[in-house]
Amino acid sequence: MKAAPLHPPQLKFPSLSPVDRLRLDALRERLDELRPRNIGYPCNQDFDFEDLFPFLAYSINNVGDPFGSSNYRLNTQDFEREVVTEFARMTHAPENGWWGYVTAGGTEGNMYGLYVARELHPKSICYFSEDTHYSVAKILRLQHTRNIMLKSQPNGEMDYSDLRETLRIHRDVPPIIFANIGTTMKGAVDNLHKIRAILDELAITNAYIHADAALSGMILPFVADPQPWDFAGGADSISISGHKFLGSPLPCGVVLARKQHVERVARSIEYVGALDTTIAGSRSAITPLFLWHRLRTLRPEGIKDLVHRCLELSQYAVEKLNASGIPAWRHKNSVTVVFPRPPASVMSKWIIAPMKDIGHMIVMPHVTQAIIDEFVADFASALRPAPVAPEPATL
Repeated sequence: MKAAPLHPPQLKFPSLSPVDRLRLDALRERLDELRPRNIGYPCNQDFDFEDLFPFLAYSINNVGDPFGSSNYRLNTQDFEREVVTEFARMTHAPENGWWGYVTAGGTEGNMYGLYVARELHPKSICYFSEDTHYSVAKILRLQHTRNIMLKSQPNGEMDYSDLRETLRIHRDVPPIIFANIGTTMKGAVDNLHKIRAILDELAITNAYIHADAALSGMILPFVADPQPWDFAGGADSISISGHKFLGSPLPCGVVLARKQHVERVARSIEYVGALDTTIAGSRSAITPLFLWHRLRTLRPEGIKDLVHRCLELSQYAVEKLNASGIPAWRHKNSVTVVFPRPPASVMSKWIIAPMKDIGHMIVMPHVTQAIIDEFVADFASALRPAPVAPEPATL
């Protein structure tokens, strides 16, 4: 009796119908039209991952700890380790004293940092400012972590006086400080040195600081005078997005934490042959390749060039808007340009993120001077009063 072949022939699946192909063509046309107008959300649209297309033919999965082994060997964990090692270098993580992995985005990174903090300090209170991303309050509800929202300064930065007074009232409870390294709407950076100084002033030693550096975490390592924001500045964990400044077709990011903290939460799972140190069990194995590809093709000098070009164009946008009678400003080392909420006609053409009475432009690598000029012209035109028809002549 003839044995069955070890590798059976691949099954043939039906092709898409002509109608379905037309739908996909229409979707691509719509996305091509919208891509250059996406100036209000921090998602870089300028990348090319053609080198990685062949890897979409595999069911790859990075289950478990990227620094351990796994029974599921169809993975990219060796590439993931290279990615997080490069991010550790950029964030001045302590040598041999850090751990990290590639996440599904900034929210998972923040969830991981707050999870580690809560495991270290089960009876803690988390403090965050009113300019913090909306997902953080949701994470704290999911984790049943006590929390207090602090006031923000008008520029979006944490109100340090409110932090000091609130910590003083609750000095008997270990604090978790959630620091924004570039707030969502205004790009404000909470100063870690000021936060650490307040903790020292109040003689609070049992504290944990998580830094949400979703966008600015890929900018501050490449500027001459960064605000204190990373491990050297006093962070215990840091979350950085990958699809924002670097660019990726799928949301992704990196979370890093001090190794001694992570060791407190690790659990061994026998059937996958891996340590369970991450939020998700099964994790994307293609997003580490996206980040690895960007880091390898751009290299540090290329990322630095992109950062400085975006900062220069951000300042150009501020000056162009102000020259057109539209008050605009930005923070130091920020690509977020803040201005009054645009009229509805501008919002219908441009992809803008408004909040209350303000809007913003985030100058990502795909945003050019021509795009800024067109946006400012549309904004200024929409603010001009409509011409008044002359009164009819009387006989």
